[in-house]
Amino acid sequence: MAFPMSLDARAGAAASLLAWYDRHRRDLPWRALPGEPADPYKVWLSEIMLQQTTVAAVKPYFLGFLARWPNVGLLAQAGGEEVMRAWAGLGYYSRARNLHACAKIVAGPLKGKFPDTEAGLRCLPGIGPYTAAAIAAIAFGRPAAAIDGNAERVLARLYSIGTPLPAARSEIKTKAAAMVPPQRPGDFAQAMMDLGAMICAPKHPCCGICPLLEFCRGQASGCPESLPRKAPRRERPLRQGAAFFLRRQDGAVLVRTRPPERLLGGMTELPGTAWVIHFDAASAASQAPVEASYRKLDKSVSHAFTHFALRLDIYVADVPSKRRAPTGYRFVPECGLDKEAFPSVMRKIIEAVRLSPGFDKCAAKGF
Repeated sequence: MAFPMSLDARAGAAASLLAWYDRHRRDLPWRALPGEPADPYKVWLSEIMLQQTTVAAVKPYFLGFLARWPNVGLLAQAGGEEVMRAWAGLGYYSRARNLHACAKIVAGPLKGKFPDTEAGLRCLPGIGPYTAAAIAAIAFGRPAAAIDGNAERVLARLYSIGTPLPAARSEIKTKAAAMVPPQRPGDFAQAMMDLGAMICAPKHPCCGICPLLEFCRGQASGCPESLPRKAPRRERPLRQGAAFFLRRQDGAVLVRTRPPERLLGGMTELPGTAWVIHFDAASAASQAPVEASYRKLDKSVSHAFTHFALRLDIYVADVPSKRRAPTGYRFVPECGLDKEAFPSVMRKIIEAVRLSPGFDKCAAKGF
């Protein structure tokens, strides 16, 4: 149960937070300068990229997208594979598919204008409750409570909310909504984010310099680091499988594009088996789409997805230059692999092959 806070205390906390933000706000490429209106396209693009991803990881991708597609109309005109290639490495690839689908709707039926309300934004692909609130507040000045992970931590400590996450999220959002100042909702949302990133860190928060110190019930309790509490995390099941690096003598490598509706949909991948819990390693090579003399690398590749962990054995083989790709596959010049929309797990496999003993390093140049 959270501690109550009076109307005056909520207003005082919001004022202190905004005063701190005016002095210490982060300089981020998607943020408008003080006194300037926010660009809805930049706000939307950054918020989609920032979903479950750090600011440091997003910055170069954001700048790359902005340089390539400086407005939503140009992004809508881009090819789907081009967008996926530009996104490759950022992870959570459904975001890229939804990003492109959303751009087409905004540039088309909506005539280049994003909806300016949470309800309207929620109707667009890839925009959930938090993202809609963030865009509505930051881009359009709507009094919406945008609660990302940083703001969630700040509010759980500020009100000493002991209910474990995720059950506490409804209470946290209610508390946040009661604090949003109608004059500066966008700055308030970004101030919460910055405070959580810069001061109210998960471990060793800098309480002594926090603008909310006098209002914080978590700090007064003496154990702010214990908040927010989290329900025990379920152990991720381990799936296993095999990946095949098949190269022709002319240096072309066999790849395919994953179906759009599946995990990593629309991304490029090397051939492989299904990813299953009970994997029959003895029959792996027989499941390759092209018959060849495969050798198994001593090193496997591991990768963590949201709901499961993955470990893949790697098999390598060479075939004659005249070999044609089976239906659904294509051969790509090895020097062009870096231009393909490979997810991180596939890039790990390619790097493991490239570094393996006996691999022809000259043929590998360019990746």
